[in-house]
Amino acid sequence: MQEKLNLGKEWDKVFPKSEKVNHEKVTFHNRYGITLAADLYVPKNAKGKLPAIAVCGPFGAVKEQSSGLYAQTMAERGFLTIAFDPSFTGESGGQPRYVASPDINTEDFCAAVDYLSCREDVDPERIGIIGICGWGGMAINAAAMDTRIKATVASTMYDMTRVNAKGYFDAADSEEARYETKKALNAQRILDYKNGGYELGGGVVDPLPADAPFYVKDYYDYYKTPRGYHKRSLNSNGGWNKTSALSFINMPILAYCHEIRSAVLLIHGEKAHSCYFSKDAYKNLKGANKELYLIPNAVHTDLYDKTDIIPFDKLCEFFKGNFHTA
Repeated sequence: MQEKLNLGKEWDKVFPKSEKVNHEKVTFHNRYGITLAADLYVPKNAKGKLPAIAVCGPFGAVKEQSSGLYAQTMAERGFLTIAFDPSFTGESGGQPRYVASPDINTEDFCAAVDYLSCREDVDPERIGIIGICGWGGMAINAAAMDTRIKATVASTMYDMTRVNAKGYFDAADSEEARYETKKALNAQRILDYKNGGYELGGGVVDPLPADAPFYVKDYYDYYKTPRGYHKRSLNSNGGWNKTSALSFINMPILAYCHEIRSAVLLIHGEKAHSCYFSKDAYKNLKGANKELYLIPNAVHTDLYDKTDIIPFDKLCEFFKGNFHTA
């Protein structure tokens, strides 16, 4: 039995509503029985079976932020799209709240494909996914597993398993550093069990320290200002459960990305602190249908919401070029 979700009816996105598409809230479930909430965007006056795209991310965001903007914009260009909240976050179900999992969050993308494949107005042979930031890595992981995904875009991608296991820029890539991290997280498990709840790690730091590194300022500028703040966003507020990091340390997600046969497009800002994730992932991808597209002078969060920088023409061309009817 699916969990009944309490979905808001008001338009509470951080971007304006388009008059070119129809919008409604929908739900679907993953194979762990978690009910997920999504915003559905359909081009007005659309007919027949449409190509479809599921969008998620960034890591710690909700569908009212960046993923919704991507979904609505791609719907304006003729695709049926959904932007969904991952398990345990936003308006989606799942307990406890604010948990991230490399397995379940990859499954969330595959469950979105289940849902889209069963819609009467979707061509199941033309389904793709877009993952932003940490969900870029999840999207590539899903593409490595799910042969129904015909094309994948990872935008401003993070490999969350790598950054948790090795630190930013791999600066903590040692057995000793990982041991100390795991020791602290397992001590937190005891505290959480005793307290009957899960301590949050905190979202983006606020107030912003004067000596904060640029990438922290970059996140603050999106999540903590009117540009991107949302009341349900983890990064805008209390953050993830601290112990979520444990499974990410132990379960690398991109182990089989070299076996992906479908098309993959990696998009990244050349000046983004995170650009090394996309560059390294691209080295492991095989085949003529893989591409790394770098945007000069762009930083990490530019690809969250800056419509003059996000290459939507490129995305549209990529999906249309790699969707083939059976």
